Amino acid sequence: MEAALVTVSTGVMKPLLSKLFKLLLDEHRKLQGVRRDAKFIGDELRSMKAALEVLADEEQLEPAMRIWRDDVCELSYDMEDCVDVFVAHVDHEPDGRTMLKKFVDMLKKPKHRHQAASEIGKLKARVAEASERHKRYNIIRPTPCISSCAIDPRLPALYAEVDELVGIDGPKDDIIDWFQWEATSTQPQVLSIVGSGGLGKTTLAKQVYHALESQFSCAAFVSVSRNPDMRKILRDIAQGVGFTDSPPDDDVQQLISKLRQHLKNERYFVVIDDVWSADVWETIRLVLLNNNNHGSRIITTTRNTEVASCCSSGGGHVYKMEPLTFDDSKRLFFRRTFGPEDLCHPHLEKVSNDILRKCSGLPLAIITVSSLLADQHAEDEWKRVLAAIGSALTKDSGADKMTKILSFSYFDLPHHLRACLLYLSIFPEDSTIWKQHLIHMWVAEGFIHEKQGRSRYEIGESYFNELINRSLIQPVGATLGQVESCQVHDIVLDFITCIAAEVNFVTKFSDVEHGHNSYDRVRRLIIGNTSNEKVAISTSPILSHVRSLIIYAHDPQVSLLAFPVLRVLDLGKCWWLEEHHVANIEKLLLLKYLSLANVTLLPQKIGELQYLKTLDITNTRIRPIVSRITIHWPSFYNVWENPGVTQLNRLAAHQSLEELETFGVHSYEQGKPLEEFSQLTKMWRLKVQLGMFELWEGPGQIEDLHGYLGTLVSSCNLRHLNISKLSSNFLAVKTYFPLSLDSWCPTTPCSLQELHITYCFIDKVPNWMSLLRNLRELEIYVASVRPEDVRILGSIPTLLILKLKTFNGTDGRILIHGFSNLKYFHLELLYCGTSLEFEEGSMPRLEHLELEFRVHQMDCLNGSPNFGIQHLSALRKVEVCILCNFGNRDNPLAGLECCFGKFIGMIIEADIEALPNCSSFLLQYGNVPFGNVACEHYTKIVETDCEKEDEAGRGKVGSAGAPHWHVGENYFRMSFG
Repeated sequence: MEAALVTVSTGVMKPLLSKLFKLLLDEHRKLQGVRRDAKFIGDELRSMKAALEVLADEEQLEPAMRIWRDDVCELSYDMEDCVDVFVAHVDHEPDGRTMLKKFVDMLKKPKHRHQAASEIGKLKARVAEASERHKRYNIIRPTPCISSCAIDPRLPALYAEVDELVGIDGPKDDIIDWFQWEATSTQPQVLSIVGSGGLGKTTLAKQVYHALESQFSCAAFVSVSRNPDMRKILRDIAQGVGFTDSPPDDDVQQLISKLRQHLKNERYFVVIDDVWSADVWETIRLVLLNNNNHGSRIITTTRNTEVASCCSSGGGHVYKMEPLTFDDSKRLFFRRTFGPEDLCHPHLEKVSNDILRKCSGLPLAIITVSSLLADQHAEDEWKRVLAAIGSALTKDSGADKMTKILSFSYFDLPHHLRACLLYLSIFPEDSTIWKQHLIHMWVAEGFIHEKQGRSRYEIGESYFNELINRSLIQPVGATLGQVESCQVHDIVLDFITCIAAEVNFVTKFSDVEHGHNSYDRVRRLIIGNTSNEKVAISTSPILSHVRSLIIYAHDPQVSLLAFPVLRVLDLGKCWWLEEHHVANIEKLLLLKYLSLANVTLLPQKIGELQYLKTLDITNTRIRPIVSRITIHWPSFYNVWENPGVTQLNRLAAHQSLEELETFGVHSYEQGKPLEEFSQLTKMWRLKVQLGMFELWEGPGQIEDLHGYLGTLVSSCNLRHLNISKLSSNFLAVKTYFPLSLDSWCPTTPCSLQELHITYCFIDKVPNWMSLLRNLRELEIYVASVRPEDVRILGSIPTLLILKLKTFNGTDGRILIHGFSNLKYFHLELLYCGTSLEFEEGSMPRLEHLELEFRVHQMDCLNGSPNFGIQHLSALRKVEVCILCNFGNRDNPLAGLECCFGKFIGMIIEADIEALPNCSSFLLQYGNVPFGNVACEHYTKIVETDCEKEDEAGRGKVGSAGAPHWHVGENYFRMSFG
């Protein structure tokens, strides 16, 4: 049976037909009238659905045809609301009867039968009218303007890490040279990058920022966007430059005053991205252009030349960004189309040149078009794309070119992906969108349905990656294809916002307020304002059919009773939310996704929400949920908690639970449910956050808790397991007991694909880890790395990503060998005194290497400055951070050129230059805090017993005979503070 999907073109026609089919299965005589009407409606809608699918690929429709299409889509939404509300009332009576039996019994009652017949009769009349109009228009299947292109099978990270960097080196060097030319000036200097949308201004600014940020005492990269919230912008600047002494209710003037004072004696580097108006800059300049005389530097980006001149007035500089040269355009185009070798097939040379001329050197346009042709070698397909782009592009402006190219890319999407893409218009400009949240919102809306052998989330993840491969969304923080969040380019966001409004897919509340909405019903509503503070939403019939309600305002004044058919309610950014705001939430019978912020208690009747599948309370202040709440969620499967939440009442009894993030364990009692979690056959993602329970629990209880954690490894379907420890209290503890994992050996075949054990060090890598045959990603903190640990980790055949943090290597050495398939390796050495060496032949497929270590003199490397990086021939990207002694408060760079860390950096740089495939290298130096830092090597101290620790005032921290590891106070203030 075809999966029931909600699409832009057919509305909810597919799931509606499925529901009508179930209704027709009943044979009860008293339902004959309802059944006849339902059968008529189903038959008519099936033919209309076929017509809608024909029209879906038409970019231009006659006005009458467009009105008919929109009316039928709206009709399908109304009909599904009608059916769902009736079924929800039936399901709301948990008494042991089947859903169909309860539905029939309800319709036997005259009142309910009359209501059902009346509603379905009205809908039947609307269907009949739409059917007549359909016949008058005599729809004939047109020739589709496009066909579906193949999807780039390569990793999504390719776009983020490779494509945008073509042609950047020259402009980056120009800007860095200008700053160096102005190095003698102690006053803050401003350089403004100006250029049209899609040229890559943000990418250029980021490259310069990453190249220079280590030369300043503090730095920040802040996006402004078209509708700026000045309080948020100033708070983002404050966060970036390390200023935290500001209460949440500070207004703009208070923030300006405090930031000016904080930055007065700092040498800062700040990028203000995407400035749209001079007024915004005038506010920001009050913070940045103060009486600072430490050589601070500022970059702004804007599309407006007048704004650029305003930003750089008073001795600054305007850098006009030009389109890519034709050669750079070809390099970018072919790299995306054919991969790293960027070689064009001879028979495609001419058509590729014609395509590139139409793109006019706009990187975003080139990336978008090349995504359509990835791995396509047929000349006819390239000519089809060339023809579809249109000859008009040659005389259009840059913005018009992008609109036409994006329109082509949108209509080239499969129908199910169009809905997923348009849904992204609910997020504000420059938002970082968490993949997990987005996918579950898609599921709640009906865009994704299970297929045999694949969960909804897995299918949603494939949709997400497909949008990245088509360059319609940009990955954020991608590591070898593991993308956890994304952003939408402002040009793409403008385009999908316009399309979503045209087809009544997503509506802004401001358009409803000002009468700009052309439909008499709103389906998905975004509420927010530029101040993001109070916003009042009056009840209105036009809003009674809203399915998704997303509010970006601190204090929303809204009655939930005005939205009876809500499926998605996102209040996760309402920072002043209180319990009264979510009063009557149990009346939202169709609710599937709920996100809350700030509240301290869940609504008392939230357990009555029968269809709730995802509950996100990450941003709340909720404490352990008391027994007064009874949960009846038969299909509930996702909970995202904040670290303060310990457990939901009877949570482990929910066999449908799939995800839980985060489950806090602060005592022995709170850890007991962990043993039951291993029995949840559908659970595939779990994050556990451990408190400092060692300080007050006895040895036996601690051992039991560790055992409960170990049972999770054997869970039959658990694929992502994250165990972390609260670090705030850990800073004050000088003696710490590593965790032993030996007893965690799985007793059944293990499904784990990702395992993270962080902020709690383990004593060694257990032998059983080599048996994890599905493990792709591993992150662990190991107290001291032994040669045996390297052997075990290196023998995991499926391991692609390894993140390792350690104090040192045993006997002062870490020798890397094995790791036949590893592609990403991150290593942080917390103390001096260890030499690191990659053996020849080790990590033959490693593409991305990140190293962070401390070095003050040759002894800090145990006498060996040769890391063996030259043996990692597959490396494409290297990032190295060396922490050493240099700098002071007045001059952060004082002494850098002659410090030992700089010498080691030069050796590493020479090795990397010899690598054949490495195209990205970032070398940073750090010194925290300023001044002389003691060269503390890692030491293991004598084992003691628990009683001696008690006498020292450290509390119960472990069993007798456990090894104690002394760590320096200064380090932890730097690493975790």
